[in-house]
Amino acid sequence: MFRTLQSRVQQNRISRRELIEIGAGSSMAALAGSLLTGCAAETSSEKPSSSAQTPVPGGMAVIDYGLSFLSGKAVWNRVRFWVESRTRIIDDRTGKFQDYYQCGSCKSEHTFAKKDLFVEDNYDFIPIFGPVDGLIFRRKAYLNPNYREWKPANAMWEGQQYQLRQPRSSRLLATGAEIHKATQDGAPLVAQTEISDQASGLRAIIEFPVKTINIRDEEPAYQVDTGPIAFPDLSKRYEKTAESLSLAFVAFNAPDFADFVIEDETPILEKGQPVTRVYHYSRKLSLPARNRLFATSSN
Repeated sequence: MFRTLQSRVQQNRISRRELIEIGAGSSMAALAGSLLTGCAAETSSEKPSSSAQTPVPGGMAVIDYGLSFLSGKAVWNRVRFWVESRTRIIDDRTGKFQDYYQCGSCKSEHTFAKKDLFVEDNYDFIPIFGPVDGLIFRRKAYLNPNYREWKPANAMWEGQQYQLRQPRSSRLLATGAEIHKATQDGAPLVAQTEISDQASGLRAIIEFPVKTINIRDEEPAYQVDTGPIAFPDLSKRYEKTAESLSLAFVAFNAPDFADFVIEDETPILEKGQPVTRVYHYSRKLSLPARNRLFATSSN
């Protein structure tokens, strides 16, 4: 990516002013990872980026969330999921990383049945796919024991085909005024929230399309609130990295922290007494973070 950016500068495809405006206060390596312009690109691979590959730079180029999909390989069901977020988990001790793709929710169903397509005891179904392993979340109306199920990636519809597209252009929004203008102009927005844990040596970049954002006219204030995303527990090293992931929503209104509300076991109270427990977005967590917002274009 760094060489690509250098090449664009040499070919006068990116201006010096653009470099200065977007790269101010950051290293060239971080800039190379946070800026992507040019023709729309498409990648299709057997596996997402994994820990066996090259060290990660200071950032990563965003993907086009309106045009990116993940499909199963099984001939009996070539299911296609819309990619809803990406979480890159980085081992800062080795520089290696793994990418996990959280896909859109659906309901439990009798696939290809002649009638009665939805399962009677219905539940929300959300998969997350990684290079080696993945997770399936099944959320029922009550506290079901199989809420989380870990699976090897090649056991989920016999492996995956990744159809990930990059936007024709993406622009880092460096100020509140730029965020306001991009929001008012109706530009698709993509966010990256970067968190880390010094004790474990792990870092993560959580990337997602901004479905909801609040702005205020009298001042350049904004607030992102969106999800679900795949939230990683970086406080320890898991034997299977996918097991560190939970479903969450994220909110931020500044570049240096993010608040999360994580889906977890939650008591239902009646007159102050617990009567049952369900899975709900209830566990709150606030973390130091680096937040980046991008305006993208597919035209």
